Amino acid sequence: MRKMILALMVAFTLTTSVHAQKTWDIVIYGPTSAGIAAAVQAKRMGKSVVVVGPDKHLGGLSAGGLGWTDSGNKSVIGGVSREFYQRIKRVYDQKKTWRWQKPEEYKRYRPDADAQWTFEPSIAESVFEDLVREHRIPVIRNEWLNREPGVGVKTDGGKIAQIKMRSGRTFEGKMFLDATYEGDLMAAAEVNYFVGRESNAKYGETLNGVQIDNAKSHQFANPIDPYVEPGNPESGLLPRIQAGKPGKRGEADHRIQAYNFRVCLTREPTNRIPFRKPEGYDPSQYELLLRTLKAGSWHISGKFDMLPNLKTDTNNHGPFSTDNIGMNYDYPEASYERRKEILAEHTRYQQGYFYFVANNPRVPKEQRQWMAEWGLAKDEFKSSENWPHQIYVREARRMVSDFVITEPHLSGDKSTLRSVGMGSYNMDSHNTQRYVDESGHVRNEGDIQVNPGGPYSIDYGAIIPTRKDCTNLFVPVCVSASHIAYGSIRMEPVFMILGQSAATAACIAIDDDVSVQEVDYEKLKSTLLADHQVLEYKKPNRNDKGKPEGIVVDDTKADGIADWENSSSLSPFVGRGYRHDGNANKGSRSAIFRWTIRKTGKYEARISWTAHPNRAANVPVVIEQGIWKTALTVDQQKNPEIDGMFHSLGTYQLEKEKPVTITIKNEGTDGYVIVDAVQWFKK
Repeated sequence: MRKMILALMVAFTLTTSVHAQKTWDIVIYGPTSAGIAAAVQAKRMGKSVVVVGPDKHLGGLSAGGLGWTDSGNKSVIGGVSREFYQRIKRVYDQKKTWRWQKPEEYKRYRPDADAQWTFEPSIAESVFEDLVREHRIPVIRNEWLNREPGVGVKTDGGKIAQIKMRSGRTFEGKMFLDATYEGDLMAAAEVNYFVGRESNAKYGETLNGVQIDNAKSHQFANPIDPYVEPGNPESGLLPRIQAGKPGKRGEADHRIQAYNFRVCLTREPTNRIPFRKPEGYDPSQYELLLRTLKAGSWHISGKFDMLPNLKTDTNNHGPFSTDNIGMNYDYPEASYERRKEILAEHTRYQQGYFYFVANNPRVPKEQRQWMAEWGLAKDEFKSSENWPHQIYVREARRMVSDFVITEPHLSGDKSTLRSVGMGSYNMDSHNTQRYVDESGHVRNEGDIQVNPGGPYSIDYGAIIPTRKDCTNLFVPVCVSASHIAYGSIRMEPVFMILGQSAATAACIAIDDDVSVQEVDYEKLKSTLLADHQVLEYKKPNRNDKGKPEGIVVDDTKADGIADWENSSSLSPFVGRGYRHDGNANKGSRSAIFRWTIRKTGKYEARISWTAHPNRAANVPVVIEQGIWKTALTVDQQKNPEIDGMFHSLGTYQLEKEKPVTITIKNEGTDGYVIVDAVQWFKK
């Protein structure tokens, strides 16, 4: 009760001061994770700041269901962003937080860890509220920017002087930040932006534009007929299939990757609400899903990622899932009213998806019963009928500035000179369209999941507009990036990193009385480093301690590796990354490392992997030369014992000029199987 009274007193004081204050040092539009991180930094640097926006809840998607953090390499997450996850950890260190299970039963909770990367939505929102309260940050909720041209944004000499809400309230500031997922303030200020996919040719990329050949994941595994009457094109297409051709490989288009809600589900009976039939439910919308299930697909059980307390962050998985493919194209630039319609349609579709699978008698019995065991978590999203209040806007507008982050910047083929933070996640685009291919079967297009090869720097120029567009605006979310580069940048930890860096630059610009384009980078860099941001990354390599004796063969030189997925999420590793089996298709994947001995003798065989609790503890490894064969099993949940880098498979007498192979398989394994490198060490 005392804490509640104190919170009400603080809120009353802040509300009074907001109405009394006329001009702010920094005005932040959008209380997303980036917006709150920016506000915290501004207050710590002694500036007056206000956060205003349409949201009633703080934290955007971080508190809106995305509790399974898309973090990539966690070592490059610093500053306020890492502090957020450390605060999450402190909440889970309290026994009272574990209502539905014991902490030792949840393998992603480690008492000795410095941060917690998976969490319940309500816990995340409480942490954002704590940050706002502790720093006495005024947040004005449910205020919508007036996007009418010439009305919502008042400029003076190339600078934003004031922004106006639909309610009529105005906010004046020296510096402004657009922290929304849509880039509404940026657009209203007439800053240049782009929506859709650029062509590969525009920025010298390979993964942009239409991606027919590369769209291999979340794809139909079996030939599925697309017509209402199978085999009869005259009967028309089933719902959720777009008419027309998908376009040519690598060409630009207006399409954006699909959105969905990251729902929080549970099987715990006392905390579970069975899936409800949504208003306007139409089972015919899921006929394509039904045909896919009847063809033998079990994709519906994928991506039920477990959070603490027996809850999930359930994401899209497979050819027909929670992603509402092709139904969001006009969302980025749509009016508020039209966006409301799009959100309602997405809600109806996704709620209907769960209800259909759990209840429709035409769904195969085992799949129907499996889904019916799940339901919405009763103690999450209480103010919105247990449904997330934030849709996953995977991309909307993207600013076009003097510096545009592209695929070559992520891969290191182009330089980034003014780092304000780092990203590391895969270049990840969800599907953008569903069409009928030349064989008359259904296909999805647009999904890309390619590792950039490790962490990369994000340039200061990507979060500021060109001078001609605006001189006092920062855009830490809808950054200046191509479609495929944004697919990696668009992760919540990165948004918080960029929010903090933008606020830091804004404070320096105010102190030095300069435009955002004139901020002294060396001063910015030193401040960011002092505040624990990570701006550079020396890639750990298993050879860092000196070139090892013997021969090291990287995964890139292994046979059969094409079917394995790339990653660099955990380090260290040999080369630019490692491979994993996605914890799927067990028994169908193997990686074969070959080597021919030049000198007969005894050699120790070693393999490398990055350990983690989600790895398999029973990975089959076979060593062969000539007529002899040795079969072993390794536990990839444990750290390799040789300098934490390599694991010994034993010493063997090898004969020269006879090929020797080490084969790593995923048959019968109980987790992710990692393939990185092998080493032959002469004894």
